[in-house]
Amino acid sequence: MASSQLFSLFWAWKGFLLSQCVRPAARKGNFIVSTKKANRTKKGFGAADLKAVSDNPEWTEKDFARVKPFSEVFPDLAKTIRGRGPQKAPTKEPVSIRLSQDVLKYYRSQGPGWQTKVDETLRKAAKLNVAKR
Repeated sequence: MASSQLFSLFWAWKGFLLSQCVRPAARKGNFIVSTKKANRTKKGFGAADLKAVSDNPEWTEKDFARVKPFSEVFPDLAKTIRGRGPQKAPTKEPVSIRLSQDVLKYYRSQGPGWQTKVDETLRKAAKLNVAKR
C-alpha cells in the first residue's frame, strides 16, 4: 500500500513539474470579444452605392434572352460529364404491406438488411428464383 501511495505521489509531483512548462490556464472572467466596433459613426454603404461599384450587375431581359445551354457553349466538355448509369441489380419497387406484429418484430430483430430477408422469404414461398446479393 505504501508503494502505491509513493507511486501516486511521484506521478503527481512529476505532473506538477511538467505543468510549469505550459502556459497557465485562463483566469475567470469575460473573454467574449465584442464584434461591434467601438467608434463606428457610419452605418455603411447604401444600395445605390453598392450598385454603382458593382462588378456583377443585375441581369436584364436582354441578358436572359442571350443565354445558351451549357451543352451548346461547351459541347466537348458536356460530353465528358456523365450521369448515373443503369442499376446493376434489378430494381426493386417500394410497396406498403401490412404484416403481423410478431412477423415484423422477428425480421426487424435480424438487424440491417431485414427487408432483403423478407424479400428472400417471399421468393422462396412463391417458388421463384432466389436473387443473388
